[in-house]
Amino acid sequence: MSSSTGRSDLDQFDLAILDILQRDNTTPQRVIGEAVNLSAPSVQRRIRRLEECGVIEANVSVVNPVSVGRTITVLVEVEVITETVELIAAAKQSFATCPQVQQCYYITGNADFFLVMLVSTMAEYEELTKTLFFGNNNVKRFRTTVVMDRVKTGMAVSRPDA
Repeated sequence: MSSSTGRSDLDQFDLAILDILQRDNTTPQRVIGEAVNLSAPSVQRRIRRLEECGVIEANVSVVNPVSVGRTITVLVEVEVITETVELIAAAKQSFATCPQVQQCYYITGNADFFLVMLVSTMAEYEELTKTLFFGNNNVKRFRTTVVMDRVKTGMAVSRPDA
């Protein structure tokens, strides 16, 4: 398996295990084994290999943002002035280290970055704009969209044959 190249040699057992883990990564290996017709030790070995190869990047809990006071989701398109390697790296670092930035994408098109941010209040977001955008001399402009309803969220990756 070579996830660093974007290519991985996953068989049907691996893909079935990943489907189950993406729905609930606390599923006991015995239950996974029964579902995919493998022994629990075989499932354990496969999961360990998937983790070591970087196919499984993390085992996390998905938290409802409203339950922890993050009631507003904001989508932000950011356009920079200059795209030198150093300035793009600095922007990536700035966005990646901001706790309110849930996701950050370096993109093509009219904007250079797309951010998904979770904030408690619009005043909090306004304060963040002062440091992340107005305080960054390389940010040309940014456009904010406030989410009215979170219809579908998640990080599950569908199978190629699905």
